[in-house]
Amino acid sequence: MSYVIACMKGVVLAGGTGSRLRPLTYTMPKQMIPVGGIPVLEHAIGDMRDAGISEIAIVLGEHGHDDIKGYFGDGSEFSVDITYVYQGEPLGLGHAVGCAEKFVDGEPFVLFLGDDLIQRGITDLVEGFDPSTHAGSIAVKPVNDPSRYGIVNLDDDGDIVGMVEKPNEPPSNLAGIGVFVLTADVFDEIAEVGASWRGEVELSDAIHRLLTRGERFQSHIVDGWWYDVGTPTDVIAANRSVLDDITESEAAPLDVDGTIQGRIAAGSEVIVQDGATVRGPVSLGPGVEIHDGATVGPYTTLEADSTVEDGTVQSSVVLEGATVRTEGRILDSLVGRGATIDVTATGDALKLVVGTDSQVTL
Repeated sequence: MSYVIACMKGVVLAGGTGSRLRPLTYTMPKQMIPVGGIPVLEHAIGDMRDAGISEIAIVLGEHGHDDIKGYFGDGSEFSVDITYVYQGEPLGLGHAVGCAEKFVDGEPFVLFLGDDLIQRGITDLVEGFDPSTHAGSIAVKPVNDPSRYGIVNLDDDGDIVGMVEKPNEPPSNLAGIGVFVLTADVFDEIAEVGASWRGEVELSDAIHRLLTRGERFQSHIVDGWWYDVGTPTDVIAANRSVLDDITESEAAPLDVDGTIQGRIAAGSEVIVQDGATVRGPVSLGPGVEIHDGATVGPYTTLEADSTVEDGTVQSSVVLEGATVRTEGRILDSLVGRGATIDVTATGDALKLVVGTDSQVTL
């Protein structure tokens, strides 16, 4: 391991209101919504750990402290050392990063937006960074519609020379995604950046200041899929991609009475009754029950102690302790913790977003 990686720390931003994922995010932070059976935030921490980064700060916003701290604790169960940093009022990404300055302590660090998911981790990004020649490295991804994203402009050496937010005339098709390697120089610029028209301290403004004073930024093209998990549609799509990556070695043989088809990742004490069917890829948490007459999957995550009593649940995420009863089909849905879905109506598949402890009867 290089000296740079050995000294490098990680910063994960876990603030934000998650307004586009309400009503789920009225009672839980969006970074704790499970994708492929584990919270989005855990994917980021796992990527850092696998890249050799063991000291990680989670920057918390105004909400969701207990959920995040209760799950991750001091990080020891995840083979990392976690420090919690409090941003408080949401004053922008730049402000959130600046809150971690003391933790970073002058060394290069990895910044990961806690609602981003990437397929192949960040090891190549971290190992390819050279702080002696560059002030940062930004993960980028080719996109089909550059006008929807923040787009980077590259020089002939592949270095980033500019960033444009949602341009009418994009200089490239490379979008900057939520993973960076930065030197501590960024904190001086954050301190000098004023609030933008949105009333926030923008990280992109701090990076722009570094570029205009002649600092160099590497670009790192990300291979594989990438999601910014900000809407129900994003969660469902990301869940499909993560489940698609379940390998045969990760799939769990299930000693159950029902029918199992395809690759299934499963926890302990899962019950699949005779007459029930599970079609992978599917993730089943501990204590899940699937009753006679029910079909689950493909592309479905059932969290711990959730139950499907009848009908079909497909391409959906059902959180801990929820119960689904339906004579029809639930499709592309998010069901919150402890919620109950009771549907006797048949016909077209239902697409639902249901909050914690809610009851839906149709």
